[in-house]
Order: sequence, then structure tokens, then C-alpha cells
Amino acid sequence: MGKDVIIACDFADKKSCLDFLDQFTEKKPFVKIGMELFYAEGPAIVKEIKNRGHKIFLDLKLHDIPNTVESAMAVLSGLQVDMCNVHAAGTQSMMEAAIRGLTRTDGTRPLLVAVTQLTSTSEERMQKDLLIDKSLEEVVSHYAFTSKNAGLDGVVCSPLEVEGVKKTCGTEFLTVTPGVRFSDGNMDDQVRVTTPQMANQMGSDYIVVGRPITKAENPVAAYTRCMNEFVGEI
Repeated sequence: MGKDVIIACDFADKKSCLDFLDQFTEKKPFVKIGMELFYAEGPAIVKEIKNRGHKIFLDLKLHDIPNTVESAMAVLSGLQVDMCNVHAAGTQSMMEAAIRGLTRTDGTRPLLVAVTQLTSTSEERMQKDLLIDKSLEEVVSHYAFTSKNAGLDGVVCSPLEVEGVKKTCGTEFLTVTPGVRFSDGNMDDQVRVTTPQMANQMGSDYIVVGRPITKAENPVAAYTRCMNEFVGEI
């Protein structure tokens, strides 16, 4: 499976999102649909973007009791998305339930990854606010190990933690890494950040990039730059 750049389409409504995607007249980028857009427009926006030829990472970060997550995943699986996620903090039994719900009757399913720690979370905040007294690297690697045991395909983590995850779970275990900014860009509200080139060198399989592309003066050029820096070509 090749590396790819996933554009975070964090828009407030359908028109804003589709106007943005209309600019991509040649290559159809892999896109992430998060809570804001999904809650505003519902499943219809997923179907419309999918019909336009885009791969979709549905980023809803499910975290609930196993039965609820299993039922919800069965619904999301019907949307024919390519990737979706849960919070690893929901425990192994919840993640196993997510796999059951996500798997269709023909045995196919989207990729499923687990969020370890959000890239807006620093080690200090994790220890102070969540009362987790281990190091951030230890926590992410342990959550990744639990996710792999549950049968998931990978985790969402910072590029800074990819090496530890791959060491714990193997090179085939996928790493989806937000917190990526251009070297001459703004960090916004992210804490653990790298550039696309650094994420590539660290072994990330997918990078998720939002505002550096969606807020760029020329989004297509920014996407092309990101692909060139991360993948090496477009």
C-alpha cells in the first residue's frame, strides 16, 4: 500500500466543501470528512464525495460501549468509505466490536485505525488532565499494541511516534499522521508537528493535512507541494 496525503475537509457545509473539491479537476485527492461536516450534512455528503471519485477517511472517532460502537460501525460500513476510526482508549473489547460491526456480509470492510493521543495533546497535558503518568511515547506504543491485538489496521498518531509504533507493531501496521505543516507555515493549534518531508522520513504511511491546503491561496498547488514533499511525486 503506497503512501498518500489525505486532505482534511473541515468545512461547515456542503457548498464550501464541494466548491473546494471542484478545484481539483485532474487528480481526485484522498479526503477526510470529520465531525463538523458530517454532523452538518449527514451521510449524504459522504455519498456525494464518494461518487465524485474520492477515497474517504470518515473521521468520527467513535468511543462508546462495545455494543453501541458495533451497531454504529455497521451503519458507517454501508457508506462505502475507505477508512474510519475509533479511540483506542475505548479498550480492546470496544475495538473488536468495531471490527465486527464494520465487516460486511461478504467479508470486506474499510480500513480501521485507532486514535492514540490527539496531536493537540502534549505529554504535560496528558499527565495533568488525564492522570496518565507514563511517557507519551509509551502510551502511544501501548495503545498501538492493543489496537493491533484487536485486529485493527493501524493507528492515528504524530509522525514523531511512528518509529515506536512500527517497532512495537511491525512495519505493515499503518500509521496515519496529522500534525503536519509546511516548514514555512503556521502551527495553528497543533503541538506535536512535523513537515511532510520529515513525516516521510519517519515512516508515516498517510499524512492528514488540513489548513495548509484548504486555506492556501492556491489549494491545488499546496496539495501538489505536499504530495511532492511526502511521496516524492504526483
